[in-house]
Amino acid sequence: MKTSRIIYISLACLFFCFCSLPAQRSDDGASRLALTVWIPDNIDGLTPTAEQNLKNKLAQIISQSGIFAEESASRFIMTANVITLDKHVLPSAPPKYMYTMDVTLYIGDGLEGLQFSSYNTTVSGVGNTETKAYMTALSNIKTNDKNFQSFINRGKNKIIDYFESQCDIILKQANVNAGMNNYNEALQSLMSVPNVCTECWNKAMDSALPIYQAQIDFDCKSILLEATNVWNAGQSWSAAERAGRIMSTINPHASCFGDVMKLAGTIETRIRDVDAREWQFKYDKEIDLKRSLINAYRDVGVAYGTNQRSTTLIYKSLW
Repeated sequence: MKTSRIIYISLACLFFCFCSLPAQRSDDGASRLALTVWIPDNIDGLTPTAEQNLKNKLAQIISQSGIFAEESASRFIMTANVITLDKHVLPSAPPKYMYTMDVTLYIGDGLEGLQFSSYNTTVSGVGNTETKAYMTALSNIKTNDKNFQSFINRGKNKIIDYFESQCDIILKQANVNAGMNNYNEALQSLMSVPNVCTECWNKAMDSALPIYQAQIDFDCKSILLEATNVWNAGQSWSAAERAGRIMSTINPHASCFGDVMKLAGTIETRIRDVDAREWQFKYDKEIDLKRSLINAYRDVGVAYGTNQRSTTLIYKSLW
């Protein structure tokens, strides 16, 4: 049964993007939003080749609108639902197949399952086989259709409106999550605020730094304990190497890093006295807290998204 507003998506395959330069809200600013093309796996008749062709079509539509088609996964997606309205054999020699399909495009939030914009079109195609007819129909999606520009403009403006109206809620929930030691979830929500929402983006970044500091402080204690146990169990060159690798994952801005350096000094002295070799703890002395937050964010987004349960959701509209 055809539905105009419903498409099924899976959270497990959606991650998020980060853009490092804030911008004022304007047509130019909104153009800095990135969209990832994503195709659901429950479209009838969509072969792998047809799926790739459909992805290419959507990427072209995004690019021709003047915004960025993100190859790596972004929070904001453009997706499609394809419904076959009619297929029949034409009375020709040899016989040919004709497909007529309803194609609905959506711009949405892959995290919340929210629809920001949709556009519907009907396409037809003829081919010597059913597969070729299906492919021909998809190829008749006109990427330069002016209606696509309106569809994308509606979507990106509603994305901005949504975050401007929900900013205080996002910030509050992030602090609640951080207070429960759910640092990854807190950072994911803050770092996925699009930079075109300048005021909210700035607030989110201001909130993210202390939460990130709390996270690396929290992690430092457990990682240091692991390294200490490894060293105490062996007190040999191999134990020193293993402990050093473990400690090297600790951010040098963590509050317990002084204790890390004390353990490193103990190991260095012990190896020199017992093994007559020079051992040195290696870590990045030039690391910047804010830059490490930005880099860690990508890992946080991937880890958080991967750990989500694969759940089928209704892709719903707020407007």
